[in-house]
Amino acid sequence: MLHLYTHDRGRIGAVAKGVRKTKSRFGGRLEPLSHVALLLYPGSGDLQTITGVDLVRPHQAARDDYYRLSVGLIGAEAMLRLFTEQERNERAFTALTRFLDVLDESPHAAERPTLDPLALAFQLKLLWLSGYLPHLTSCAECGADDAALVGYSPRAGGAVCRACANQTEAHALSPDGVAGIEALLASPLADAVSLALSERAARDALRVVTLSYEYHGGFRLRTLSA
Repeated sequence: MLHLYTHDRGRIGAVAKGVRKTKSRFGGRLEPLSHVALLLYPGSGDLQTITGVDLVRPHQAARDDYYRLSVGLIGAEAMLRLFTEQERNERAFTALTRFLDVLDESPHAAERPTLDPLALAFQLKLLWLSGYLPHLTSCAECGADDAALVGYSPRAGGAVCRACANQTEAHALSPDGVAGIEALLASPLADAVSLALSERAARDALRVVTLSYEYHGGFRLRTLSA
């Protein structure tokens, strides 16, 4: 069984019969992260049956490197968890294909994949596309735009000032974190690595992402916990 995100129908589930057999007619085209064109046959339930596959972009470079594969799987899981409907969303699909294209060219890194700038940038952009973009330009609770933002409140939907942080059980958010998140959101995915985020900024961005998942979607990504 395969979990797919498609250009025309959004998220769907499908089965590929005999895909694990040595002489499968699908060959190696149905690999994780592959961009493919599928011929689907409607099943009796929600699952489609795959009857044909053409390879568009294999993304073999990403799969061959464990670090980049880990980053790719984080992005893929975030996509499937945030966009769960069988409904066309061309902007989300385009973001996913762009993420995978950039991933092929990304350098191998020794740091944790969960803190990878590309992984963080893609997840933040997905939150934006799904309507859960964290508010960072002023206090999300009281609206003050002249106060220092020191915390992140999922309930308020963004960063909060010190006074509101004490009232909303906000999680600590550093100035580096706020600036880093804003930079990741404002920059193309291809420029994420060159932003040179500090470790504190990357950790704060990851915290905002995971808290947003938990509060708005009620889930945690397994790929972020691995």
